[in-house]
This record gives sequence, C-alpha cells and structure tokens, in this order.
Amino acid sequence: MTIKRLIAIATIVVFTALAWFILATAVHVRSNASNSQLSPAVVKNWGPELTQQHPALFYESPAAGRARRDIQPERSNVTVKLAYEPKHKGLLWYRTYFVDFEAEYLVKNPTPIAQTIYAAFQFPAADARYDQFALQFGEKVTDKAPVDGAIRESLQLPAGAEVLLKVKYRAAGMNQWTYSLKDAKRLKKLHLEMTTDFEEINMPGGAESPTSRTRDGAGWKLDWNYEDVIGASAIAMDMPSVTNPGAVAGRMTFFAPVSLIFFFAVLVIVAIQRGTNLHPMNYFFLAAGCFAFQLLFAYLVDLLPLLPSFLLAAAVSLVLVNGYLWRAAGPTFALISAGAQFAYMVLFSYSFFFEGLTGITITIGAIITLALLMAFTARVDWASAFTSRGTPPPVPIRS
Repeated sequence: MTIKRLIAIATIVVFTALAWFILATAVHVRSNASNSQLSPAVVKNWGPELTQQHPALFYESPAAGRARRDIQPERSNVTVKLAYEPKHKGLLWYRTYFVDFEAEYLVKNPTPIAQTIYAAFQFPAADARYDQFALQFGEKVTDKAPVDGAIRESLQLPAGAEVLLKVKYRAAGMNQWTYSLKDAKRLKKLHLEMTTDFEEINMPGGAESPTSRTRDGAGWKLDWNYEDVIGASAIAMDMPSVTNPGAVAGRMTFFAPVSLIFFFAVLVIVAIQRGTNLHPMNYFFLAAGCFAFQLLFAYLVDLLPLLPSFLLAAAVSLVLVNGYLWRAAGPTFALISAGAQFAYMVLFSYSFFFEGLTGITITIGAIITLALLMAFTARVDWASAFTSRGTPPPVPIRS
C-alpha cells in the first residue's frame, strides 16, 4: 500500500459521498413534491386536524340593551373514541384517524326570570364530513344545516330551569384531535373520557395531562376530571408517530459516507495485514456496490413496505460487494468484508428506523472499530507497510 493509493481511495470515497449527497437531495425533493401534491388530496378525502370547541351558551339581557351574557354548562360529560388508521401515499405516511364524539351538557337558566337560552355548536372543521350527527337541545331535535361551520339552537327556559344539550357524530381527521376550552373562562364539573386503540399516547405542547389513565386492550382509557377550574388548557391527543420511507431513505443516504469510511478503513487495514493487493479500481467497484444499497432502497420504498425494501436492498449490496471480493481476493477476505459491511452499512443504516439512535450508533461503531483495529494492527510495521515497492502486480481473478 502506497500513499498514492491511499489518496486514490480517498478520492473514490469523496466522489461516492458526492453521489450520495445528490441522491439524498433527490429523495428529499421527491418527498416534498409528493407531500405538496398528496397532502391536500388526503385532507380532502380523509379530513384535516380536528379541533372541537366547547359549546357556546348565552342569553340576551334586556336590562343591558340586549347585551349577550355568556354562560357555561353546569355539568359536561364528553366521550371520545379514537381509532388510528394511517394512510400510505408514495414516500409518505399520513397519520389519519376516526373519532366518535358524544357529549352531554347540562344547561341552566341562571336568572330569576324566564330566558331564551342560545346554544351554538361549532364543528371541528368546516370541510370535514360528519356521519351519524345528532343534536338535541332539551326536547328539541335539530334538523338545521350548519351556518359558518356551526349549528345554533335556542330554547326558552323558566327561571332556574335545567335542560340537556346532547351532541354526537363520527368524523375522520389527521395528525391530532383537540378539545378546545379557550372560550371557557371557568369550568364546572367537566368530565372527558377518551379511549384509544393505540398504545403510544402523546399530549401536544400546551395540552392538559389526564387526571387518570388505565390500559384498555391494545390502547388506553384516559380521563380528565375538572370540578371547578379557571384557565384550563385544551385537551388533545397526537396520533402515533410513523416512519416515513422518504425521510428514512434521505437520512440513510446522507450519512452513508460515514459508513463507507469505516468500511474502507477496515478493508485497507486488513489488506495491509494480510498482504492482499487491492488496486484502487477494486475500491471503485466496492464503492459502487455500496452505493447500490441506498440507490435501490430509495426507489423500492415506492413499491414495497419499508422493511422488505431495506432487506432486499441490503441483500443486493452484500452480494455485489462480497461476491466481487470473493473472486478478486479470496473467500477469507470476502468473509471479513461481509462482516464489516453488515456492521457498518446495514446495521448503521437500520438505526435510522429509530429516532435518536443514529448518533449513539455512530459513536459505538467508531469506538469498537478503533479498538479492533488497534488490537489487530499493534504489531504492524507501518514504515514498511507504506513503503513504495514499485508497481505491484494486479490481483488475479479467481475462477
């Protein structure tokens, strides 16, 4: 091994890294283009993020020039069932879900005289579809259509009288479901029960945590109980995270040069120790075989699920690289190469399936690689190993 050959190998790594960066950019552009085209269609066909408002209740006070006086329900019982059904489109997964909403609000005339109480029920989104919708205010069952995204009903109540406002529907949404309390300055006796069919639960920033939670089959039963609260925040649930093929392929491709550096470092050291004469052209074909992994994976994910795409692309790359080395340098060298490629190319790339593990994977891999190379090369005479001895003969192709 000479310094010129090391420079040639380093040049191959640089140009292969450039090719990976171009591929990663292409995957990123494809993902963004796919999202900009498909996201409006998914929202239109499935539904947007749903934010259900607490009902608005009020009466008009004749003593104050017909001024509106807002009131809150005396008691609120809300039941929410979330069923997670993510949809796959191209390189992206969309976190879509069904929600079954049912609520019962106790409405009271708080004045000493008869009043007409108005109830306004705002739908979560104007462009969503609501199945099995029903609204009943006292004995009055509404048949009205929404105006400006809300259905309004009124009912005359005697002094101090109480009636129930009942609402239910089934709808589909995406990403997050929210029960907004921003217009409720003071809440009394609110109970919201939420059941999920998924295990991963996450309350977005600014949302209230449940007062109790219990496992319910594959999901959870969550309860929010407020006896008398001022300034309550929203109650919300994020849908479980999904691994987007485009994002995984892009990150894998962008960081692939790190794997190649580790892999080639092992090959160079083992070649020096074993006296195997690999020409820079051999490294060029090895780099091309490694590049085939991310290239094939980036386009397989359009056609196959994420994990089968990964396994197939990894298998193809392993066969290309180590089948070539088997013929060029012999079975022993090929077996060493297969172990190194599996560790640095396949396992390192697999860490991108798990958020937050990539950095620690690189660190552990680097430390283990350093320890092994130090152990196996402690007695290598580096002065003679890097001494030019003329042009070495080419590695014979083994039949």
